[in-house]
Amino acid sequence: MAEKRDAHSIGFLEFVILAAATMSTQAIAIDAMLPAFPTIVSALNVGDPNHGQWIVTAYMTGMGLGQLVWGMLSDRFGRRPILLGGLTLYVIAALLCSLSGTFEALLAWRFVHGLAAACVTVTRSVVRDLYSGRQMARVMSLTFVVFLTVPILAPSLGQLILLIAPWRYIFVVFALFAAMVAAWGYLRLPETLHPEYRMTLTLKHVLNAAKLVLGTRASIFYTLAMMVMFGTIMAYVGMVAQIFSEVFHRPKLMPSMFALCAIFMGMSAYLNSRIVERLGMRLISHTALLLFIAVTGLHVLVAALGLERIWTFVVLQSLTMATFSLSVSNFGAMAMEPMGSIAGIAASLQGFISTFSGALVGILIGEQFNGTTVPLAAGALCCGFISLGFVLLAERGRLFRAHHSSSDPKITQNAQIEVASSQ
Repeated sequence: MAEKRDAHSIGFLEFVILAAATMSTQAIAIDAMLPAFPTIVSALNVGDPNHGQWIVTAYMTGMGLGQLVWGMLSDRFGRRPILLGGLTLYVIAALLCSLSGTFEALLAWRFVHGLAAACVTVTRSVVRDLYSGRQMARVMSLTFVVFLTVPILAPSLGQLILLIAPWRYIFVVFALFAAMVAAWGYLRLPETLHPEYRMTLTLKHVLNAAKLVLGTRASIFYTLAMMVMFGTIMAYVGMVAQIFSEVFHRPKLMPSMFALCAIFMGMSAYLNSRIVERLGMRLISHTALLLFIAVTGLHVLVAALGLERIWTFVVLQSLTMATFSLSVSNFGAMAMEPMGSIAGIAASLQGFISTFSGALVGILIGEQFNGTTVPLAAGALCCGFISLGFVLLAERGRLFRAHHSSSDPKITQNAQIEVASSQ
């Protein structure tokens, strides 16, 4: 493993912001598109307005499948060249999206766009190369704070672009943003995977690594817990425009209310970064998950009784997203904690399961939209209970137990190599 001084060569704050900006290239390509769906559907003569959601679906499908590849390649060739190569493909795909003349062509290039965007999963491997345990959770939380500025600003950015330019320029902005991040990474990001720890991509090694990822209790069950929780956010992103348009009849309020809810996610992520090293990942995330269930249960009750108003929706959805942030940011760190020796493949498999399968969960919830907020709230509540079940499996039925692991990532990695080699 690279030692912590590698990250410190560019400064801790710069490393966190660069990592967050890299991850943000993935999110901006979803959130900034939301205001443009009706315009694109009309411009490309799409018969069914609901098919506008396919623009996100194609992207998410590519992103989910792509995560199986990029992390694995980074274990073989290093983090830096794979990340920069993926961002370059992202720029090209975004520009080709802007030139699409038909809806089918747009969906095809959006799939490639998502495939390229999946390269940012390598960022999790970089963080794991450099940090472990509660310190890794702190870094991931700080990264999450910056990362969440994208959903706060992106819908408004998309709406602003539509006011001054055609919808195609939204994709041009995606390309420009990714190009700037790639240039920053090229100039400042060091290689964090030392040559002696690079894997040979033989079938045996890949299968052994997959066995370790899927066979380690914390890795697989916390990944599955993330998966269903991620599904609630995907359902929210997919339904929020319809909710403000068809339930509240205030579509112009959507970007600002979307931003307000996202602010609570960012505040929670920052809070987690301040307290996780003192209180521990499990105490925080398990408590947050129980609160998530309580809040979504209250939301179901309010919606089912016909008491839903814009203010109740925003308040309860903000609390839902805040508790989501506190739980999932730590779930990700706990899933990656035992995977030091195979961080690239682990990030790929965990990312594929949580993102791709989570998107399917979100689609399933979204298809239940009936002109009320009940499906969203009820879907989130169900996901909360299912996630709790996976957490209990990860912890052998006991919540809140603190785990103490080695603070030396190299020790962790050596032990992991022995496990992988023995399989």
